[in-house]
Amino acid sequence: MGDHRCHVTIVITDVGEGRAVSDMHVLLVHGFGGSGPWHWQQWLSGRLAEREVSCELPALPDQDHPELDRWLAVLRARLDSVPAEDELVVAAHSCGAALWLHHAATIAGRARRADRVLLVSPPGPDWRHPDVRGVAPYPVDAHALRRAAGSTRLVIGSGDPYLSVQDGHWLAETLRVEMDVLPDGEHLNTDAGYGPWPAVLRWTLHGSTPLADRFETEPNTFGASSGAFRLV
Repeated sequence: MGDHRCHVTIVITDVGEGRAVSDMHVLLVHGFGGSGPWHWQQWLSGRLAEREVSCELPALPDQDHPELDRWLAVLRARLDSVPAEDELVVAAHSCGAALWLHHAATIAGRARRADRVLLVSPPGPDWRHPDVRGVAPYPVDAHALRRAAGSTRLVIGSGDPYLSVQDGHWLAETLRVEMDVLPDGEHLNTDAGYGPWPAVLRWTLHGSTPLADRFETEPNTFGASSGAFRLV
């Protein structure tokens, strides 16, 4: 896959809200097997580069045989390299989302905190694979998640072979985060048609929620405080 980075920073002004935000740095975390050329993470990194937003999609070591310690070391090195004054935005997919949950549960007190995190299609809590060492299963700790980031959101697709909507509901409730369920989104990867995805670009730049699917269809959104799904 290679190491895709764009390191030019820019002060972004959200005209709609009439306010300026600090320099932004976006870290995209791929999953098991990496992100192929048509994956939404590759598309997103290209759109951010066009806007001169500092972003990176690092190739985690031995992506077809993930090992938790090696992946964590790269993730934390990337996080530590982000200037303290920058807004740090993280979007992690599949085992990359599981990696973030491990990071959150084991960080030291002075670790670099993300401002916003999007966890996209993590594997189910009971998912296993013989080539994945330590990344799954993963810890589910709501308090740790709040230490690691100012806000976290979960996005899943119905029909995902690795995470049922029921398990996604449990995960969102346990982590106390809001969750968007995209109809027929499956694993929200290339096989499911998730290359261009305008909603994830809007979330990255402006924190816009809920996240619609690639067709801009309104999702089913679960609010952690509501105890039920609601259509928004």
